[in-house]
Amino acid sequence: MNAELRIIPLGGLGEIGKNMMLIETPSDALIVDAGLMFPENDMLGIDYIIPDYRSVLDRKDHVRGIIVTHGHEDHTGAIRHVAEAFDAPIFATPLTRGLLEVKLGRAGLAGRAHLQTVKAGSEISLGPFRIEFFHVCHSIPDGVGLGITTPAGLIVHSGDFKFDHTPVDGWPTDYAKLAEFSGRGVLALLSDSTNADQAGWTPSERVVDGAFEEVFRAAPGRILIGTFASLISRIQQAANAAYRHQRKMALVGTSMVENARMAQKLGTFRGMPPPKR
Repeated sequence: MNAELRIIPLGGLGEIGKNMMLIETPSDALIVDAGLMFPENDMLGIDYIIPDYRSVLDRKDHVRGIIVTHGHEDHTGAIRHVAEAFDAPIFATPLTRGLLEVKLGRAGLAGRAHLQTVKAGSEISLGPFRIEFFHVCHSIPDGVGLGITTPAGLIVHSGDFKFDHTPVDGWPTDYAKLAEFSGRGVLALLSDSTNADQAGWTPSERVVDGAFEEVFRAAPGRILIGTFASLISRIQQAANAAYRHQRKMALVGTSMVENARMAQKLGTFRGMPPPKR
């Protein structure tokens, strides 16, 4: 094919954070993710860093949609700025959409952003692009990768993923869909997995259950657990351990409370059932 296609990382390549990818033809474009990066110690007065998308603003009417692969800050943290800059629909799975709604609501943009819900296994068409969503394991539930059929060929964007055969939510990566893409022929694979270039195997997220069990069994008093507010599966693991050991769990921090409340409403976070009397 002679179709012109550009794949431009606006952030997140060779760095941890502010993930944002632009995929465009001469007349149409897609944006994948809108993350932030936390400042270094010498960046005094800087709260966070967002991708530099100024080069796209002169053709922002070409952007057919913004797709968010999962709910971590390095993929969602700049959504308020991106939503203000581009008048395009934003597509996300139910949990990721819920996390985006919390962020956009806090910025006063809940009514302005055009949020659309997608699910693993579904597909949408945006201009000349056909996007197929497939489930991937990660340390947050409801993550997806993308099969993007373009005029130049098929692009597979993995999102952040982990090949975890015993994930906390019991939903492994969709290997069959990856095999199907392989059979079609892939023009480009855009893949992101921490330490994927290192030999060996990363343990399953379930190993945290064993560590929690040891700590909860040994600690006579209060236990303090630190985690990202978007890491719903880790909060669930803490809740499960607290329930098993008949302890009460309290969430601290606005984002933590709001995200857990939203995830509980969606059924992604079950909370902790009352102890048996």
